[in-house]
Amino acid sequence: MLTYQNEPQLAAAELSGLFESSGIKRPFQDLERLQKMIDNADLVITARDGKRLVGIARSVTDFSYCCYLSDLAVDRAYQRQGIGEQLVMRVREAIGPEVSLVLLSAPSAVDYYPRLGFARSDKCFFIPRER
Repeated sequence: MLTYQNEPQLAAAELSGLFESSGIKRPFQDLERLQKMIDNADLVITARDGKRLVGIARSVTDFSYCCYLSDLAVDRAYQRQGIGEQLVMRVREAIGPEVSLVLLSAPSAVDYYPRLGFARSDKCFFIPRER
């Protein structure tokens, strides 16, 4: 049975394993950087099958106006079971109806997000990471 929870004290090693098994492009080998990603997130919603971490939605938000969904990852063995949708729903519940939810999609997931209620925008600007 899957359980979902806010898990701000998640360990970097566990997140690393999920990122690797999900196929998401993240620096899963850099545990120090992953720990900073966890420590500085405002909302870390996880999905677990027993003790096994199988999904995550990691966000940065002010809980008032805007929320950036920086990571949405599901273990490949658990994909296409509605876990990503549940994670997004739980983020939306946590931030409330006054807060917009935004993200940058990987090219391979562009068609996925509209099915979850996201609207496409051609008004996004960003300065990419240098490393």
